[in-house]
Amino acid sequence: MILIHMPFFSPHLPRLTWIRGVGLALLASGLLAGCGFALRSSPNFAFDTVAVTPEQSVGVAAELARYLGDKLKPLVPAEGKTGPQAVIEIMQELREKSIVGTTSTGQVREFQLRLRVKFRVRTLQGVELIAPTEVILQRDISFNETAVLAKESEEILLYRDMQSDLVQQLLRRVSAIKSLTP
Repeated sequence: MILIHMPFFSPHLPRLTWIRGVGLALLASGLLAGCGFALRSSPNFAFDTVAVTPEQSVGVAAELARYLGDKLKPLVPAEGKTGPQAVIEIMQELREKSIVGTTSTGQVREFQLRLRVKFRVRTLQGVELIAPTEVILQRDISFNETAVLAKESEEILLYRDMQSDLVQQLLRRVSAIKSLTP
């Protein structure tokens, strides 16, 4: 009978593998902590109260006010009362749809949807914290005339998704404000 020594069938292998795995995990976590890696957390703002205008909007301003309702105290600027520390003004919100691709017979095959928002952030005294800035998001959508209703629903969902993305971008920009004085 011939005995062949095979080191990968060693009884100590599972224990050594576990020790090596733990060592590699500790090394990787140390490297990640050293490079400044941190999980995304909720944004911190330089102010406690904020107004989002226009108040009656059904688009980006309304979603932004809903989101900030959890983090801050959204206030409507009123006469004779203490106003908010900051005002986020949605100056313009445009939803655009343009033709990108057609067939040789002139039938539309692809659209491009754009959501264009211009905003600024200021104090109640008029000090601009973020100058008027325009953010543009766009998505491409294919089109098929046999599925018009499905494509209309897809378009609505894409606009809603772009609106949510845009609100997140606005929040990141607003959270970058460190002080209410320039």
